[in-house]
Amino acid sequence: MVNFIKFKHIVILFSFLIFLLNFISCTTQKFPVREIPIQRDGNIIAVVKAEIAVSSEERQQGLMNRKKLPDGEGMLFIFERDQILYFWMKNTYIPLSIAYITHNGIIIEIKDMFPLDETAVVSSRSVRYALEVPQGWFSRAGVKTGDIVVINF
Repeated sequence: MVNFIKFKHIVILFSFLIFLLNFISCTTQKFPVREIPIQRDGNIIAVVKAEIAVSSEERQQGLMNRKKLPDGEGMLFIFERDQILYFWMKNTYIPLSIAYITHNGIIIEIKDMFPLDETAVVSSRSVRYALEVPQGWFSRAGVKTGDIVVINF
């Protein structure tokens, strides 16, 4: 009887640990990270440590379910071709700013996005990339439209 009770406790503990590991991996999934310089007049004015989202699944996941994102970090979304981009904040708890970026790295616009707001934030023209960072980081770092995001990969 004592062995059965010990076995039952071990099974319960093991099940809880598996649940906990699955929960942690789903809510904090991170993608490959690169340091991305931003230039103006040939000089680097800021560097963002960005997770890179390339596949459709990675782009759909984005920064969903994250509870924090430090200044100087973000996510770069890479698309196969230039297109009008639509982003929203479904299951995203962090206020973000997004820069829409042309195929040659020029930031054409920066917009703010708000937690859990599913209203589409649309690029004004076709772009190849989008860079999300904590809301206000572009301004705090001195980054503005016309600056160049150096994407060499």
